[in-house]
Order: sequence, then structure tokens, then C-alpha cells
Amino acid sequence: MHGQMMDSQLTLTPLLERARRLFPKKEIVTKAGPGLKRFTYEQVIARVAKLAGALEKLGVRRGDRVATFAWNDERHLELYFAVPCMGAVLHPLNLRLPPDQLAYIVAHAGDRVLFVDPTLLPVIESLAPLLKSVEAFVVMGEKVPGETTLKPVYAYEDLLQGAGPEFPWPRLEENEAAAMCYTSGTTGHPKGVVYSHRSIYLHSLGLSMMDSFGLSEKDVFMPVVPMFHVLAWGTPFAAVMLGTNLVFPGPHLQPRDLAELIQAEKVTLTAGVPTLWLGLLNLLEKEHYDLSSLRGLIVGGAAAPRSMIEAFERKHRINVIHAWGMTEMSPVGTVSHLKSYQLELPESEQLGLRAKQGMPVPGVEIRAVDESGREIPWDGKAFGELQVRGPWVISSYYNDERDAESFLDGWFRTGDVVTIDVEGFVQIVDRTKDLVKSGGEWISSQDLENAIMAHPKVLEAAVIAVPHPKWQERPLACVVVKPDFKDGVTKAELLEHLHQRFDRMYVPDDIVFIDAVPRTSVGKFDKKALRATYRDYQLPE
Repeated sequence: MHGQMMDSQLTLTPLLERARRLFPKKEIVTKAGPGLKRFTYEQVIARVAKLAGALEKLGVRRGDRVATFAWNDERHLELYFAVPCMGAVLHPLNLRLPPDQLAYIVAHAGDRVLFVDPTLLPVIESLAPLLKSVEAFVVMGEKVPGETTLKPVYAYEDLLQGAGPEFPWPRLEENEAAAMCYTSGTTGHPKGVVYSHRSIYLHSLGLSMMDSFGLSEKDVFMPVVPMFHVLAWGTPFAAVMLGTNLVFPGPHLQPRDLAELIQAEKVTLTAGVPTLWLGLLNLLEKEHYDLSSLRGLIVGGAAAPRSMIEAFERKHRINVIHAWGMTEMSPVGTVSHLKSYQLELPESEQLGLRAKQGMPVPGVEIRAVDESGREIPWDGKAFGELQVRGPWVISSYYNDERDAESFLDGWFRTGDVVTIDVEGFVQIVDRTKDLVKSGGEWISSQDLENAIMAHPKVLEAAVIAVPHPKWQERPLACVVVKPDFKDGVTKAELLEHLHQRFDRMYVPDDIVFIDAVPRTSVGKFDKKALRATYRDYQLPE
């Protein structure tokens, strides 16, 4: 027996139409230089239809890939809907990838048209001879700079001016591709992940649940996470679906820029990686801003140090929403919300739970398995690789032969080593490649990093494994000291701090002080670069 509900396809076009009809007066704000640009949903959605018509005139057809190389702004948002709703595939390119990886990704995806922000033209101009699949370039501005070497090249606003006011949106199937992103390529070539209309639709619903991000029409949302990073964690699609006021920071991502935007626009919810929020926290220690409008600060992309969560919540009364996900998961997988009865726990225990990556959101199933493939108990102690499945989780990579190592019996292998406690809270212990194996024992680099960053004089810390003749590997801590304490902290002080928290065998054998921790293109600690720097490091006897 089958249910008797309508077979309505879950595509992005109804979300756009919903926003047009219900929320025409809601606002989209972009920081542009010293000033702000303001638009209504009605204005932007009208431009989305014109943009789709302009793309059709350029020869873009159903299934074609359209690349973007741009900041978080209103034009990028227009592309987010015009491209997939006309049946093409949106492909945001990572602004921070090295040129060889960018060229590889464009070729591998087969991008036909590339939209580029005027401030980023030099990067694309230098790469243009390698971008054989690209048939047209579009500068996202009023006009084409006369000195550009790109050919053929068009101005965004000229294309819209020449397009009709309406576009006949095609009837799409929910499993058609809507967008694609590539992994950051920390091991080998980046891998392509293709999102369907259905997966983005369901993921958008997931983001609106209170036990997830709780995004709603009442919010003023500022996505600081780049729109190239897993589609800004899917938040622009959910925000438009809900009629949420949007604030885009453009290229202005310094702590003071963000603080001023939150204060001026009364932002209620924002999202970004820990690096950005550590910078904001450092600013708030020195300068005052009224951030009382914030009901939540979403942290993802890397583990949030407990000390950061504690400082935001205790000193500044800002609620931190700790989340975890992956490009392969659209990306949201777990969010750290306390259960109702856990609110009665002592504050220190609550903070301990909040520092974990949290419980899987509805729609995501999890398990963790040990090295022999056995599922580990949910006891908060046993280590295992986290595996996931669900309607917005990848089933295979785009035109890639590496599927065999990434999927097992219908589960996606994340590569994250975790514990899962009896309440279902996931805590990421490490990446499989970042664990330190010392004398047969596994040491979590992440636990050590969080403990080091809890020291009041430490800004950042990354722990890596270095070779040891007896123990195979030992941990080495690479530490960035806060500017105010450059000459006021010693190795002995930090080691004593760790000895109070860990058994001797888990404490790093040495500490090196560095100016900055190298970052990957999405803001995570680049431990591959650190391992290369210190591969011949001689630990003290």
C-alpha cells in the first residue's frame, strides 16, 4: 500500500518563489568599502530572473557548470538561485586555493562560464590560458575593466540590462544536480561533491530546526563563512527559503569589520570558522561593541576550543553554537545543543558537553568503527572512525576513482576519529592522519591543542607527530603566544600547565614558538605544512 500524497519535486525553484511572494520587503545588505548597499528581496529576485535569461543567451544549458570566484555579496546570492533554478550547476571556486589546484578543479568540473569579482581579476587572468573549458568570463560589476586580458568577457550589469524581466523556469527533477563544491585537497587532488536539488532542499529544512541552527524569518543572519566553502554551509538557501534578513560582509572579514556590522545591523545569528571568532574575541578584550543582538554565534569548520566557548559565554554573554560537518555532508552533521535535563548540570559539565561536536541532527545517522571494522560502544571512551549516512550525505565523488576507500556498506567514512558518549554526543578526537601513535598508544592532538589554548597567554596551538627512535612518534606542540605576552611565557610554564591535566606520556616532548599556524584554504590548521617543516626535528633527550 502506498501513501496518497502529491509527488511534489523538492527543487529550489519553489523556495525562490516562496521568498518572492511572502517576503518582498525583507532586506539584503552588503558591505562595500566604507559603505553599505541595501536591497529588498523583491529587487534581488527580479534580478535573479534576468540573470537566468542572460545565462541562457550566453549558451548555458541544463546541466552546464557555471563557476563563481567571488566574495559573499548580493550578486553572488543571485547566482546561487539563477544557476540551479534554470537547470545548470552552480560551482563556487575556493578563493584561497593555489593556482594549480584551481586550474585542475575548473578542468575537472568542465566549467563553461566563470563569474569573477573585479577585485579578484588578476588571479583569473593569470590562470586563463589553463582554463580550456571556459567559454566566457563575466566580471561581477558595472563594466569590464579596459585593461583585462580575459576573452570573451562581459560585464554583469550589462548582461542583466540586456535580459528580459521574466524567465520561464523549467520543471526540474529533484535529483538533478544543483551545485557542486570541491574538497580542500589536503591529500592528493581535490574531490568533487555534487549536490542535488533534493539534498539542498532537505538540508535547508534541517537548518531551520531549533535543534540545528534554528534559522528563522525573525533572524538577521550574517554568513561570514565564505560562499565557496560548502555553499556557505548551505545557509543562503535556507535564509531565502525562510525570508531571513541577510547581511553580507563582502571581502571585509577583519574582526573590527564584523563587530561593526553586527552592532549596526543588529545581527542575530552569524556563522564562521574558529579563527575568525578568536580574532573577534581578541578584539572584544580591548574594545567595546554592542553585540547584544546576537542570539547565536555558529562555529564550525574546525573544533571550537572550550576556552573560546567559555570566554564568549561568560564574559560577553554570546551563545556559541558548536557544529560539525563536511563538504561531503552539505555540510551539517552534528550540532551541540544540551538536552533539557542537562540544563540542570553544573556549569563546568555543561561547558564540557558544549565543547563536543554534539548530536547528529535529524536526517543524519552516525556510527563509529574501530580498526578491525567493529562498531564501538557509545561510552565516551572508545575511539573509532566516524561514519555517516543520510539524504544530504554524498554517495560518490564526481568522476573520481577514490570511492572505494571512502564508502563502506552504504556509509561514508569521514576520516574523523571520535568518541560517542551514552547521550549520543560526538567528540572528535582527531583526524585519522593527525593522531600521534606513541609506543602503541594513540594520543589526540586535538585534546592537547584545546588544553594549550586554554592557557591565558596562548592564542593558538597545533600539535603534530614527529619521529622518535624509541616510541615511533611523539607529540610536538607549535604555539602562537598572544601579542601581549610575547616575552612572558616559557616552555616550562606551558608544560607544567599540561602536566596538571595529562599523564606524562601524553604531554608533548617539546614546544616550539611560531608566529602563526599555517592555514588551509578553508581556515583549518594546515598540519601537513607543519609536518613538512618539522619532519627532521630533533626532540630533546
